[in-house]
Amino acid sequence: MLPIPQTSARPSSVSLFNRPNIGAIERCPQECSQLLASKCQGSAYDSRRFSMVGLRHVFKPAKHNSTGYYLKNPDNNKDQENYDVIILGGGAAGLMCALTAAGRGRRVLVLEKSNRIGKKILMSGGGRCNFTNYSIEPENFLCANPHFCKSALKRYTQWDFIKLVEEHGIAYKERKHQQLFCKDSAKDILAMLQHECDGCGVRIMNQIDVSTIQTLALSSNKTSVRYQLDFLKKDKDSAKSYSVHCESLVVATGALSVPTLGGSGMGYDIAQQFSIPLTERRAGLVPFMFTDQFKSVCERLSGISVEVEVSCHSQSFSESMLFTHRGISGPAILQISSYWNPGDTISINLLPTVEASDWLCQSKKTNPKNLLKTVLQKSLGKALISELQQLWWPDEAEKALAEFSDQRLKQLGEQLNRWQLKPSGTEGYRTAEVTLGGVDTDYISSRTMEAKNQAGLFFIGEVLDVSGHLGGYNFQWAWSSGYVAGLEV
Repeated sequence: MLPIPQTSARPSSVSLFNRPNIGAIERCPQECSQLLASKCQGSAYDSRRFSMVGLRHVFKPAKHNSTGYYLKNPDNNKDQENYDVIILGGGAAGLMCALTAAGRGRRVLVLEKSNRIGKKILMSGGGRCNFTNYSIEPENFLCANPHFCKSALKRYTQWDFIKLVEEHGIAYKERKHQQLFCKDSAKDILAMLQHECDGCGVRIMNQIDVSTIQTLALSSNKTSVRYQLDFLKKDKDSAKSYSVHCESLVVATGALSVPTLGGSGMGYDIAQQFSIPLTERRAGLVPFMFTDQFKSVCERLSGISVEVEVSCHSQSFSESMLFTHRGISGPAILQISSYWNPGDTISINLLPTVEASDWLCQSKKTNPKNLLKTVLQKSLGKALISELQQLWWPDEAEKALAEFSDQRLKQLGEQLNRWQLKPSGTEGYRTAEVTLGGVDTDYISSRTMEAKNQAGLFFIGEVLDVSGHLGGYNFQWAWSSGYVAGLEV
């Protein structure tokens, strides 16, 4: 329970309810009076409810109009507008920040370089958006500073986002590992965010190419702007130039992963412009590739999935592994890829619930006439065992179990439980779900996401050196980091 957030002061020459180029804004006097009275009396209220839902019932911006102050610059034919907050990026984090800030009465502009917002939301979870997880812990995130994400995750939890989803009547279901997905479509999540933004008067512009960002000298007037952005708004056959100003600039540009969905290094360039260091970046949650003889094995097994436990650097994940024509993928492989470095070996347990050495020796006693492949095919499938036989026991393919020594069976059991593979690399950012590393969190406030050395500059979402495990964690980081920044801008 927080006090009612203060709305930013407006220039005295512009009336709150009669702003140029805004259109009429309806007022509900009764609700305004109630809110102001509760504020004066110091009454507690649910700030999340106010920011997400309540404000749009008090101030109702006319549709299809800007939320900024509109000025015309006749000298260079640029449209100039002033906003309290400009957000670069219309993804999960950017939209959450926008609706939270606008819910506090801030004038918000979202600039998205793609032709539509939320592309990554729409493609996630096989089109059903794994929007969060019932179990969210700091241990589910990778960061050079393991404590950095704790504050945001605590201030806006998975339960807060689930509540918002339920308020919009979106049906969802739980899958294994406590992952939550939309029952119908990821479009429901994007429509919810769009609806919240529309209700609070957020302006969104697509197909934007930002050319320059510069700081402006602050005056003693608290409403003075800090940043100027120049950009082009692209249309089919033309482009229009804009110059906009804001007090707070939020970088929610995402990272390098999946460039076809808008991934880029723009956020890193902005950080470096303002002398904010970066940590080393590489693809995460990404399939492995092979260039040795194992590549041909993967090609022949392409499309086959098996439940495994995969380990690297004392981390392990139990999930399915999928063979592809380039190497191996699937949830278990994507998870471990975030802990793998070039040159590392990964260990794959093909029988994670069985001590294979003991099992094979016991099978020798109970089924001495069976072939080894006959016993293993019941657990791992005919195609996979056929390939393993060519790799591990080609000269013993027709030997009955009784003809194997216990020592040899134990050796094969060890290989089944600890299959050592050395990937040649990953598929890179093209298919990576996240980018590991990013803006150094030592230079960012964990409470507000504001840069410590640059007032009014915020970084949220994947652009930061925070990456979650597979399973809804990266979306939750987007919601949490976007929310806490939205309370501050």
